[in-house]
Amino acid sequence: MSFFKDRNCYMKNYNLSFKEKWMGFNWQLLFFVCFVVCISLGILYSVGGGHWSPWASKQAVRFVISLCVLIFVAFCNLRLFMKYAYWIYGVTLLMLFGVELFGHIGMGAQRWLNLGVVNLQPSECMKIALVLALARYFHGASLDDIRSMKFIIPPLLMMGIPVLLILKQPDLGTAMMLVFEGAAIFFLVGVQLWKFFLVFIMAAGAMPIVWAHLHDYQKKRVLTFLNPERDPLGAGYHITQSKITLGSGGFWGKGFMQGTQSRLSFIPEKQTDFIFTVLAEEFGLFGSLILYALYMIIIFYGVIIALKCTNFFGKILALGLTVNFALYVFINMGMVMGLMPVVGVPLPLMSYGGTAMLTLFIGFGLIECVAINKEMVIGRLGSIDDE
Repeated sequence: MSFFKDRNCYMKNYNLSFKEKWMGFNWQLLFFVCFVVCISLGILYSVGGGHWSPWASKQAVRFVISLCVLIFVAFCNLRLFMKYAYWIYGVTLLMLFGVELFGHIGMGAQRWLNLGVVNLQPSECMKIALVLALARYFHGASLDDIRSMKFIIPPLLMMGIPVLLILKQPDLGTAMMLVFEGAAIFFLVGVQLWKFFLVFIMAAGAMPIVWAHLHDYQKKRVLTFLNPERDPLGAGYHITQSKITLGSGGFWGKGFMQGTQSRLSFIPEKQTDFIFTVLAEEFGLFGSLILYALYMIIIFYGVIIALKCTNFFGKILALGLTVNFALYVFINMGMVMGLMPVVGVPLPLMSYGGTAMLTLFIGFGLIECVAINKEMVIGRLGSIDDE
């Protein structure tokens, strides 16, 4: 499968007026994104015992700031993101190295940079930076380039280096997302399936080495996933309580702020990774399906925007960011349902957290930027500077 077309054309002057950008903005996508965040604020209000503090009020402020960033990014010229894609990736990679040298430790992991005003998690930023860099790299490629093994090595290194740094923090969930995100882009640009199979064989052969280097708590998570009952009060406590909470809501749920499991604090990390279980207990299967449908609508809009884009950079950028969002959804939901190991991936637009929300909104801003500039022509051999 490939989205390659004849891209040996020039970049023509393409400067839109503010009115044209306003008309090109996909307001339906923004509505559904904001709708999910509003649901999140309600759940965080419930988790806080009917109080805006400590979580709902802070999340609301982050939402407003992130929304402003989204609109700013959306109204920027798409050429700028293509021009500075490698710079953005490079700075983010340097921040990951900075985490190794003087990162802030929290909850047993060294994942944050203390910038004084805020703690920044560079691994979250890398999810956006990697898509930008890969979209920029493959934009200038032909099908013959894609079939060359030598041409695939640089993007593999772009993906592999941050994955290794993030694994060392340790953050298995984010590392998994980067691998899946990169693999999806490789597939979309037309990398042959036999190369995926070759990498899979190599990865399978390396599993004993990877297992030996996993932290004890990571090994416990995998073993608990295979058999949650082996340690129900220890390593299996999270997933056991999560399943109990999911089932206790029934079809219609217990009602807003009526969830006993969450209010009695049986659910660990109920405001972050396991917030979906709170919604499921209070609003049941019906509420869960509504949220799932909203996520599917957002993913649908992301794919449609990508397919309508005429330039390859924008197409891959929008698809890659949509895949990133979908991975958040499926990994978190699979995790809390016991279908995947607990790897610490938040539920997008729902879980409490600053860096995750900001990077997600930057991603949606880039998708909106692609929607606005969907008719921009960028030649494979053309300059990316404004003419």
